[in-house]
This record gives sequence, structure tokens and C-alpha cells, in this order.
Amino acid sequence: MKDSVSVTETRLDRYLSTLRYGLYVIFHPFDGFWDMVHEKRGSLAAAHTFLVLFLLTRVLKLMYTNFQFIQAPIQYINIYEQCGSLLFPFLVLCVSNWALSTLFDGKGYFRDIYMAMCYALLPYVLIQLPLILVSHIISFDEREIYSVLMNISLIWCVFLAFVGLMEVHDYGPGKTLLFLFVTVFGALVILFLILVFFSLLSDAYGFFASLYREIAFRLY
Repeated sequence: MKDSVSVTETRLDRYLSTLRYGLYVIFHPFDGFWDMVHEKRGSLAAAHTFLVLFLLTRVLKLMYTNFQFIQAPIQYINIYEQCGSLLFPFLVLCVSNWALSTLFDGKGYFRDIYMAMCYALLPYVLIQLPLILVSHIISFDEREIYSVLMNISLIWCVFLAFVGLMEVHDYGPGKTLLFLFVTVFGALVILFLILVFFSLLSDAYGFFASLYREIAFRLY
């Protein structure tokens, strides 16, 4: 019994440690991402947590930000659609980056790529979540403050993703930038193939459904 409790405490301590490590990563990205990959200082559990917080922040932002700063038809917001519209492209980008890394001699595994991308989302949560409250405190004339902070969170996330992929694959800045363009192109190709697949699947379903109805009509 004591052994199971100690194992649970160890896992919890490890999880909390990797959560706190996210703060180190966003302020020391070069050392942080390097240690995440080579010293195993990050964890998938913490990465999942940051991704969920990112999606939750996005939904809360749409629902509760002051209407002066965001135009969102709250009555038509579907939480699942909002989360899916962010989660699916995010995962496709990770898959595209991993799939194309062999062409560019990348050293990162999918786990490392996913963790780096998730840890890079932390500034979005830390800045934009408090901005929901700030939007109800400041006036519309002070919207520059809101805009500047929002842009800082986005630029910070992009910078962290850039550094994270550079450290994961052991690239230089120029090669990382080129690889990011290739990754986006690869993600668009994957999305196109997925759309084609489901379009063909829908057509096939419609064909067999109409064939079944025709046969059933003639037999009965």
C-alpha cells in the first residue's frame, strides 16, 4: 500500500515539476527546449494540459470577452466546433512536421515535436486568459493596451514554436524557417487529401444507398 502511494506521489511530483518547467521554457526557450528533448525534463501529461488550457482559453475568450473588443455571436458558438477547428489543424501541423523531418535530416520524434508545440502555447494562456477580465475593466479608448498584449501573446507563441522545432531537430535558424514553410505546405496537402477522402467516401455512400433503395424498390 505504501509503495503504491509513494509511486502516485512520485508521478504527481513529476507532473507538477514538468508543469512548472513550462515557465522556465517560455523565458529560457533555447536551454528549455534543449533540456526538454535531451534531459527529458518535459512530459506528455504537461503538454496535454497546456493544449487543453489553450483550447479552454480560446472558448472562454469568445464567450466572456467584452463585446467592445471581440465580435463573436455567442448564441451560435459551438464549443466542440471551436475546439476542433484549433485542435485538428494543430495535430495536422505536428504530423506534417514529423513526416517531413526525414527529408530535412530532422532528429525529432513525434513526441518531441508535439511536446514542443504544446509548451509553446503557454504564453497564450498566461496572457489571454487574464485579458478576458481586463476587457471588462478598461474602456474602448484604451483598446491599444488590449491589442498590444494580445499581439505579444501570439508573437511569443510563434517564437517559442520556432525555437522549439529548431532545438528538437537540431537545425539552424535558416533551415528551421524553410522547414516551417514546408511544414505548412505539407499540412495543407494533408488537409486536401483528407477532404478528398471524405468527399469520395460521401459519394460512395450515396451511390450504395441509392443502389440499395433501387433494389429494395424493385424486389418489394
